[in-house]
Amino acid sequence: MRAVQCQQWGGPELLTVAELPLPEPGPGQVRIKVAAAGVNFPDLLIIQNKYQMQPPLPFTPGAEVAGEITAVGEGVTGLKPGMKVAALCMIGGFAEECLAAAAACMPLPPGVPATLAAAFVLAYGTSWHALRDRAELKAGETVLILGAAGGVGLAAVEIAKAIGATVIAAASSEAKLAVCTEHGADHTINYSEADLRAEVKKLTEGRGPDVIFDPVGGRFAEPAFRSIGWRGRYLVIGFADGEVPSLPMNLPLLKGASLVGVFWGEFAKREPKNNAAGMAELMGWVAGGQLRPRVSHQYSLEEVPQALRDMGERKVVGKVVVVPG
Repeated sequence: MRAVQCQQWGGPELLTVAELPLPEPGPGQVRIKVAAAGVNFPDLLIIQNKYQMQPPLPFTPGAEVAGEITAVGEGVTGLKPGMKVAALCMIGGFAEECLAAAAACMPLPPGVPATLAAAFVLAYGTSWHALRDRAELKAGETVLILGAAGGVGLAAVEIAKAIGATVIAAASSEAKLAVCTEHGADHTINYSEADLRAEVKKLTEGRGPDVIFDPVGGRFAEPAFRSIGWRGRYLVIGFADGEVPSLPMNLPLLKGASLVGVFWGEFAKREPKNNAAGMAELMGWVAGGQLRPRVSHQYSLEEVPQALRDMGERKVVGKVVVVPG
């Protein structure tokens, strides 16, 4: 089978496409013929040796896939060859076939396209875990979403609206903000032109948001936190800006606010029942039309370096996927 290979740490330009043996599923695993694989910011970090978990070299990046099960390992029940699933595999997804833990597979309802399913698991799983589980966001509260036009950001916009919150979407261009509005944002801020803190204060009539969803980090973290409301929850999702910010520790004290870490991959592994409940709620929202994953571009295996460059340069709106075929 063909698969993208990371043979040395570094940028996307170092990736190659190689012919590899078909992987055999071990106990508790399934093998999936990949119809589409989602592209996520951690895929860029992991090839640069900058992610929380690092596999040994060489390896195939790609954390989430959708496709058809072709083989099952010992002890697997409820899944069988021929079933269509979406799965979190963490690595191995940018290939014609990959392995995933059976517990990390979600059977797909009939008629759900693989490109949509591959864009769903990580972004929506992360955003659900952040907003519903970690922040305990409630109907009527206000949430500020930074990087709102990216994959997890746009998922957060939709999930927050499904919960019944008021959404302030912040992004770096009017075109990106128009997409956020299409997906339900109540208010928008172009933080490449406007003063983020001043705009948040105006939109919340001085109260500040109850929850801040931040997958960006960098220079916007401190002004965003300074705008947070009393007993606010600041969700640390990731650092797409490339800089891990430092915050003065008196800020949480003054606002009675909480800094809340979000690591959905570890949550899914440690709390599979709670994660399954989240996935069930998400699929219910999909069926009800509240969630509409946006896939803006498709890439081939050979184009994975370009996909990761576009991700790193923040050119991606919504989600993009790799289609091995």
